[in-house]
Amino acid sequence: MYPFTNYHDALYRQTNALIQEVEQAINGEYSAIECYTRLANLAPNQKEREQILEIREDEVNHYQQFVHIYQRLTGRPPQPKIVEDCPNSYMKGLESAIEDEQKTVDFYMGIADKSTDPMIQGAFRRAASDEQNHAVWFLYFFSKAKA
Repeated sequence: MYPFTNYHDALYRQTNALIQEVEQAINGEYSAIECYTRLANLAPNQKEREQILEIREDEVNHYQQFVHIYQRLTGRPPQPKIVEDCPNSYMKGLESAIEDEQKTVDFYMGIADKSTDPMIQGAFRRAASDEQNHAVWFLYFFSKAKA
């Protein structure tokens, strides 16, 4: 006797999980965009402000890509919301950004690894690479400010 596997249900569950993760990514990017605007305004000099705004622009691009993926998967636009608090001080903001960017790298790589769609895999791998780069910049600013 052979076990029966309902592949349609398994695919549906995988797609639902992917949609939830893409939605979580959208909310994370939406929150980061808002937070990095605030962080740039708190930056102690023009060079750091410009770099943070460049990072923010990467987050806007990720957000737009993820919205496109979400709409492709669901046929409707997402309802983004702020899901993370943004600290009011520059140092706490940098520390929070370092931690968030590092966690996001792992989260995005997990989505890329689970997806079977090459476009989704590529978008999340590129975003993970960007997030790692952002973490390095934030760590640099944090270390410099601590010295």
